Amino acid sequence: MPILAGSDPAALDAAAEALARGELVALPTETVYGLGARADDDAAVAAIFAAKGRPSDHPLIVHVSDAAQAERFAAGLPPVARRLMEAFWPGPLTVIVPRREGIGTAAAGGQDTIGLRCPSHPVARALLARAQALGVAGVAAPSANRFGRVSPTRASHVADEFGAQLLVLDGGDCDVGIESAIVDCSRGRPVLLRPGVLTSAQIEAAAGEPLHAPDGSAPRASGTLEQHYAPHATVRLMPLAQLRTALDVLPADALRASKGSNKLAVYSRSLASVPRGLRLARMPADAQAAAQELFATLRDLDAEGVTLIWVEDPPDEPAWAGVRDRLRRAAAAGR
Repeated sequence: MPILAGSDPAALDAAAEALARGELVALPTETVYGLGARADDDAAVAAIFAAKGRPSDHPLIVHVSDAAQAERFAAGLPPVARRLMEAFWPGPLTVIVPRREGIGTAAAGGQDTIGLRCPSHPVARALLARAQALGVAGVAAPSANRFGRVSPTRASHVADEFGAQLLVLDGGDCDVGIESAIVDCSRGRPVLLRPGVLTSAQIEAAAGEPLHAPDGSAPRASGTLEQHYAPHATVRLMPLAQLRTALDVLPADALRASKGSNKLAVYSRSLASVPRGLRLARMPADAQAAAQELFATLRDLDAEGVTLIWVEDPPDEPAWAGVRDRLRRAAAAGR
């Protein structure tokens, strides 16, 4: 099926009807594109795991239209979860809460907790409303890519991953560009399991209490494996000084081999140039702009045939935590 315009009411109706039938649909959110299935149908959710090649015990995030729909899946919403939902929904924040028995078992990876998010993208919201009118309680939707690979931020990225058989709603480029922050609200104190574009200070201010680091009691959550978000090229993170030194001592035969093929790329905020024959991709100096284009840049470099990407370490600042997290996990695959 071709990519359909998310602004087309007929396309939205077709996507909602497909979800109601238990079929897969790719939808845009403000973070990344998701591969969606109705979360109240374990067989439909199983198709997500199969399509992505994702382990069935690695939980998915359920997308809901509002707090009322969230309560279909929650066995009570802890007060801190309600405060975060009021502050950031619709938006790029997922809360993990106790799961209501008998619903969302597959989406939760069999756990007694479940991750819930209310997206702000207008196409996602319109689709959720139409699907809800057809009896769909919520939409489980991990990133629409093969498991462990770079998340998609354009409809064309999804089509590249899954081909023409998947219904894809086109909502344009994703504004945020990296996945939501995830806060576990199920253990009596809020725990940040995955950073996003919201800073810890912003989340703590809304929560009214400090965030804690994960420990052995934290539930499994989406996008928290050590190796994740990886392009086909090997990613290596370096401080700027180390990156400059590496470029200075790069063997001449390596430079000759790279000419015309862009086998080595450099992704940097600080460098204005690299040795001739290498590919320089400029990382924005602004953290939100860097997040918005990060995955698209990695995908573009893969498409160019790059096999190695040297990346300048992002700043060790709160606003950059989400970008640092994604690059660290992308680089873990090459260690």
